[in-house]
Amino acid sequence: MHIGSQYLGDRTCNFTLWAPLVGEVAVHLVAPEEKFIPLQKDERGYWHGKVSNIEPNTLYFYQLEGQTDRADPASHSQPEGVHGPSQVIDHSAFKWNDDQWQGIPLEKMVIYELHVGTFTKEGTFEAVIPRIPELLELGVNAIEIMPVAQFPGERNWGYDGTFPYAVQNSYGGVNGLKQLVNACHQQGMAVILDVVYNHLGPEGNYLWGFGTYFTDHYKTPWGSAVNFDTAYSDGVRHYFVQNVLYWLENFHLDALRLDAIHAIYDFGAKHILAEMADAVAQLSQQQGLKRYLIAESDLNDTRIIRPQTVGGYGIDAQWSDDFHHALHTVVTGENIGYYQDFGSLEQLAKAYRHAFVYTWDYSPHRRRYHGNDTSGCLASQFVVCSQNHDQVGNRMLGDRLSSLISFAALKLTAAAVLLSPYVPMLFMGEEYGETAPFLYFVSHSDPNIIKGVREGRKAEFSAFFDASGQEPPDPQAVETLERSRLNWEMRHEGKNRALWLFYQKLLQLRREIPALTNLDLNDLEALVIEPEKVLSLRRWCENSQVLCWLNFSQQAVEITTNLPSGSWQKLLDSAEPTWGGRGSQLPEKLSTEEQQTLVLNPESVVVYSND
Repeated sequence: MHIGSQYLGDRTCNFTLWAPLVGEVAVHLVAPEEKFIPLQKDERGYWHGKVSNIEPNTLYFYQLEGQTDRADPASHSQPEGVHGPSQVIDHSAFKWNDDQWQGIPLEKMVIYELHVGTFTKEGTFEAVIPRIPELLELGVNAIEIMPVAQFPGERNWGYDGTFPYAVQNSYGGVNGLKQLVNACHQQGMAVILDVVYNHLGPEGNYLWGFGTYFTDHYKTPWGSAVNFDTAYSDGVRHYFVQNVLYWLENFHLDALRLDAIHAIYDFGAKHILAEMADAVAQLSQQQGLKRYLIAESDLNDTRIIRPQTVGGYGIDAQWSDDFHHALHTVVTGENIGYYQDFGSLEQLAKAYRHAFVYTWDYSPHRRRYHGNDTSGCLASQFVVCSQNHDQVGNRMLGDRLSSLISFAALKLTAAAVLLSPYVPMLFMGEEYGETAPFLYFVSHSDPNIIKGVREGRKAEFSAFFDASGQEPPDPQAVETLERSRLNWEMRHEGKNRALWLFYQKLLQLRREIPALTNLDLNDLEALVIEPEKVLSLRRWCENSQVLCWLNFSQQAVEITTNLPSGSWQKLLDSAEPTWGGRGSQLPEKLSTEEQQTLVLNPESVVVYSND
């Protein structure tokens, strides 16, 4: 059953609202002419009505109890923002040209996370399209768009959205997103959308007025939890399951990334994530095109991705924060907050072998045991990165790795991710060493909310700015967004160009070398050479084999190794001038006849293959 407004053609539209506690509902048409059409309530609390003589783009509210106007909770468009009327959308009017699109298997994806508002100067869906060819040239084949559900104003990360079905008007609305997906598919690029089902933002959240969508049984960082398992939760579950299908069906999206599912509370016999997974599996079967759900979770819980037949939820993949944290701490030396749980190279080696570092191990930061075993899970079920919107943007100054570590270490970090056996994700701009920060920004209209956001950011980082003398940038200021825009032209210059080419080469090797294409944790060996701070990584697939040495020391080091049999040819050396390095002493070929002593440059990576 579709909810919201469903335009049927022939100037006819169905309206469906779930509001079981409301005694009277009418559709209040406000433009092009004003009308009130009463709706009828069924036994499950859904209000229905078929309205004639209505055109696409008609503006409307739902009038509750004969007096209160509310926008449609399942509004497809909010052209006047979160406080304005909803708009009837004719989804059949858009002409798709992606009939030949067959999708990209999850295990083949290289994901590129971007924020529409800062990826280009224009900050629109349409402005992303001209950059798709260069991302494809780099080796990216899937873009992941940060949330676009309608939020207050024009500036926001997207996690303060209050209309989960409506496409942000300032980005280009419904047609703008469809145009972007259509263009991507025509060129061979998959599209993933970030969606938020754990909370709604504070401004324009009119779902509160319906009395059933939230519960005080659980608390989240944003207040009361979404009601997935208490009284009247059936309509809430339907609302969000239909939202999953809405995005995949109407916008031809290839996957959804589910934000912070650790803040989704459901103790029912069938978890809401399992219900979503079932719905997506059924849609994939019906359309003959596999769609995916990718979860973000800090639980290190493999139940999320295990099949429902063994008690899991059946989600296709999840992020591995542990991989990021282990890598970040090794290259930066930071140990504040949750980073205090990390910092050793052996932890990074464990992340290569098991995806998680904490697999029911004691966590000093949490002061408890954390995580569970990943045995039996596929490497392609984990997404890894060295940077993302959270890990950059939730720093006080939004500083990227390019401002924290050396150029050599940037290449080393890129290799650590792209040589891993997991699905890699890049954060926009990292491929050329973008120097602009990615800051937290909003554009609320409520003075109290603006004040609360400002004070909250200051309180969160009080220890940092007291020590540094700097304060967090004002999240409400338009300059904060402007500072976060990419300097796209940097990719053509000097070391930035060399870094871009280095990423491109790594992605080429990942596509072409069977040992790197093969995402199998059983065909991998990750060992630490101490005290040299070298990670030795060996991966193989049938007759293809690669050896990688990643030197995380800031000094040149000597290592002695006995090579597996075969003829070993150097494929990549980050210290070579081609990649902006100072030169390398490593030979082009290695012999297996005798023990080898190799000199590895500071913060460098070298890859040999016996193909």
